[in-house]
Amino acid sequence: MTEDTRLDPPSLEISGRRATIRLHRARHRNRIEPGDIIRLLEYFETVDANRDLRVLVMAASGPAFSAGFHLGGFAEDKEAAAKAPGFDAMVDRFEKLRVPTIMRLQGGVYGGSTDLALTADFRVGVTGMEMFMPAARLGVHYYPGGLRRYVSRLGLNTAKRLFLTAEKLGAEELLRVGYLTHLVPPEDLDGTVERLASTLDSMAPLAVQGIKQALNEIGHGMLDIEACEERARICKDSADIQEGLAAFREKRAPVFRGV
Repeated sequence: MTEDTRLDPPSLEISGRRATIRLHRARHRNRIEPGDIIRLLEYFETVDANRDLRVLVMAASGPAFSAGFHLGGFAEDKEAAAKAPGFDAMVDRFEKLRVPTIMRLQGGVYGGSTDLALTADFRVGVTGMEMFMPAARLGVHYYPGGLRRYVSRLGLNTAKRLFLTAEKLGAEELLRVGYLTHLVPPEDLDGTVERLASTLDSMAPLAVQGIKQALNEIGHGMLDIEACEERARICKDSADIQEGLAAFREKRAPVFRGV
């Protein structure tokens, strides 16, 4: 009898101003099933609707972060496969989350999950990890959004190296090419993620969220100048800027309300 891969779906935890999404299918390298796409999209909507949240961490159980999308899931769970949007829609939605995002990469990242990780604002990895994109080896032509993201985030030469050769890259090389934003020993992973999340939490949320959106648009060559200027105006008229300036004058840490 085949194992029911619908078990152990991703979870969402909200604690204070931080959300954590965790993948739990460690025995299958946390591969993402069609039903997981539906659940993750629901989580993203929950996070965006909660205006109190300041940061999202995405993590996983077991030795690998994720093996990417399970292509065989279409056959194993036809009901979920019929309802689920494409993997690319889920990845694009994650990139557009309002709050800054951190990928906690405790191990290998493979297939579509390499693109999912690229959508995060920060990727904290550990020594000894690896990543590779096996699309060409499998005969898969990757979707346009992922190709565009690889080029915009890593550059054309690195994107070609990863896609056309299916070469595995180790942790130090991933840091060098910009795939990782932080590289630490495994024992320092949680402390580094905690410090980064706390830093993001302490910043002015209107400014952070508006700048994140603008930078992502610039990265894709699609900056909406009018919308960017409107977000800047809202920040200028907000209580956040008053608090930031007051804290600077008074030489204290600011306490932002995000309104």
